Amino acid sequence: MQENYLKTFRQKPLISPAELFKAFPIDSTTIKKIQHFRESARRIIAGEDKKLLVIVGPCSIHDVKSALEFAKKLQTIAKNLANELFIIMRVYFEKPRTTIGWKGLISDPYLNNTFDVNHGLMLARKLLIDLSKLDIPAGTEFLDTIIPQYLSDLISWSAIGARTSESQLHRELASGLAMPVGFKNTTDGNVQIAIDAVNTARYSHHFLSINSEGKPIVIQTLGNSDCHIVLRGGNDEPNYSAIHIQHITQLLKNAGLPLRLMVDCSHGNSMKYYQNQMIAAQSVAEQIKQGGSAICGVMLESHLIAGNQKLQDPAALRYGQSITDECIGWEETISILRTLAKSVMTRCVSS
Repeated sequence: MQENYLKTFRQKPLISPAELFKAFPIDSTTIKKIQHFRESARRIIAGEDKKLLVIVGPCSIHDVKSALEFAKKLQTIAKNLANELFIIMRVYFEKPRTTIGWKGLISDPYLNNTFDVNHGLMLARKLLIDLSKLDIPAGTEFLDTIIPQYLSDLISWSAIGARTSESQLHRELASGLAMPVGFKNTTDGNVQIAIDAVNTARYSHHFLSINSEGKPIVIQTLGNSDCHIVLRGGNDEPNYSAIHIQHITQLLKNAGLPLRLMVDCSHGNSMKYYQNQMIAAQSVAEQIKQGGSAICGVMLESHLIAGNQKLQDPAALRYGQSITDECIGWEETISILRTLAKSVMTRCVSS
């Protein structure tokens, strides 16, 4: 059967989830904490809690040290604004690429194309455990049906990205995840595909994955009713304005889904310029202040230092700055979070 491997250069053994769990275990206190985080997010998405769900953090995690520093800063502001915002840190370990490029900490933790996935998984799980100790919920994007078996027990909210919302496999995966899941509209701005994905994930499905021992299995899911859409704009225009929200809310109504959605202030909604995230967030805050109830959450790409940098020499990287999409800096992050909190406060008082 050598002909099956003509396009394969090398194969490396992968540790099993059980081996990773043994190296980085979690206790009952952590399990209860994650369950509480998930329930808090679920209540907001369902409209049972008037707080705003905020997913904020680096575009991608490439340096655990700077990620932890960000988390410690976030811990303080999250406590201060806890009456208005439920803040989850964006902790993305995998990066879907439109063409080619660095694919994330799990895939290439040393940033040098050595692809030590086992080490990447260890770094990722250790970071998630450290975040839970700081009482920081973690949100991430899942790109396949394998990685969740290693990390999903520590994730409080997850996303299916713009490039995979139409994928049957990812819809099946979402139907079995134990936390709320946000489906992004496609890169060309198609929102109906994300709405269809939310509807699909509400039902039971079967998909192929692995068990804790790393053996191939067929998983049957129960369906996930805690899914929602995420508006991230398109190639040509943003989709966060009041007019967009009104139109998309009608699409949700037509589909028989809850009239709740999240706005991603980055990506197509910022046209990939980090400064525009502040414009998007201000628009969202104004809509919330005026009593808009459809927006249940906001996503921000944020890091210690604004902007981004190219990944050329890993040893020469600027500490605390993104190596993928542009991010707002910490000071801008605080400003936006406070603005969003004030808008929620105003909405609650007026209602």
